[in-house]
Amino acid sequence: MYELFKDLGGWLVSGAQWSGPDGIGHRLAEHLQYSLLATLIAAAIALPVGLLIGHTGRGAFLAINLSSFGRALPTVGLVVLVFLAGGLSMTPVYVALVALAVPAIVTNTYAGMTAVDPEVKDAARGQGMRGHQVLLQVEIPLAMPLIMTGLRLALIQVVATATIAAYVSFGGLGRYVFDGLAQRDLVQVLGGAVLVAVVAVVLDLALAALHRALFPLRPAGRRATSRPPRTTA
Repeated sequence: MYELFKDLGGWLVSGAQWSGPDGIGHRLAEHLQYSLLATLIAAAIALPVGLLIGHTGRGAFLAINLSSFGRALPTVGLVVLVFLAGGLSMTPVYVALVALAVPAIVTNTYAGMTAVDPEVKDAARGQGMRGHQVLLQVEIPLAMPLIMTGLRLALIQVVATATIAAYVSFGGLGRYVFDGLAQRDLVQVLGGAVLVAVVAVVLDLALAALHRALFPLRPAGRRATSRPPRTTA
């Protein structure tokens, strides 16, 4: 075991391993591209759905169950199915990753919206705020912690699953996993897995830091007010 981790350390810090089109730097850039693009597409689909059903209270059962159906789909099976239908391209990978990310974003966005105190929304309407103003100025800011949690969960899942790009002969850190398995190179397999885990942790910490920067915690001892902002005539 000691020799394995020693070889892993040497593999990770080797200068030759970081250079060239098959190097860690290039594979890392590919993995980030797959993961971030898929998460952005999923957010563009799921956030409006979650906000709409949370704001109106309509269609929640159908939307959440449809999004959860995507989570139940076997990722590799979905990649193969789209691959057979559409041919060799990155489309099957993005379809699978987006289907994986949508449920977490929809359910957490909906949960955050429904957690907003109805009295706060009524107070906002009583001050003359219209529906879209209540949504943008009251509901979304109060729901943002759970919305950000959904985005973080989706991104971690996508980063971990983006290794399937190598399954259909594309790049990313999954290349080390699949090539290592084919070559029976345990160090390469373990190195790829470690890199994917590190990327997931770093991106999760980055999103957490962004959330804290945008929505800082209130100082201890001060009671949070739930009054909506006033609107001017």
